[in-house]
Amino acid sequence: MRLKIWLNIFLVFFISSALAGCTFIFQKGTRSDSEKIGQLSTQVDELSNAKRLLEERLKKEIADKDVRLEMAEKGLVITFVADILFDSGKAKIKPQSYAALDKVSRVLSENTPRNNIGIEGHTDNEPIKYSGWKSNWELSTARALSVLHYLVDEKGVSPPQRVQAIGCGEYRPVSSNDSKEGRRLNRRVEIIILPQATKVSKTGKSQDTFLAEPAENLK
Repeated sequence: MRLKIWLNIFLVFFISSALAGCTFIFQKGTRSDSEKIGQLSTQVDELSNAKRLLEERLKKEIADKDVRLEMAEKGLVITFVADILFDSGKAKIKPQSYAALDKVSRVLSENTPRNNIGIEGHTDNEPIKYSGWKSNWELSTARALSVLHYLVDEKGVSPPQRVQAIGCGEYRPVSSNDSKEGRRLNRRVEIIILPQATKVSKTGKSQDTFLAEPAENLK
């Protein structure tokens, strides 16, 4: 069950029952469930705190509608409209966008150092004409990789294995491509801080794992 839904069901159940004066006795074998609830609650708190920090630090970019923040099922999604990061048809990051990416890299390193990070590149549905890319897939992938290399190589987000990049081309739009503004919103790069889960082993020790949403849940 997805993180937020699973956690909310259990938290609502326990809180409402406690208010009703019920007493809980955990039977043998349910300790891991109780521990898991606490760990998931901590994860939600950590991502919520990261979102608040980013809202403060990216206030101008959010006000200008160049950056959006969303707590989604797949994690905390930081969406950069591609026009702020890249020139049309290009995958080289504009120097003027470094400051905004630096604010994100700081949160990734200092506030969510144990979470995996997904970077998704997206385009509108306009066919490639003059930029030299074979298709929007190549362009979106190159843009995602440019952001990855900036965060890892330039800003020191580590370890590198916690970061992955994919290109989605034009196939996961968030708006209609029938308007100029819709196409602008579809040209984007999403930096996703994935929720972390902990699995309790047979020995009773906690083991960190990372949650990744199935493809149909990704934008």
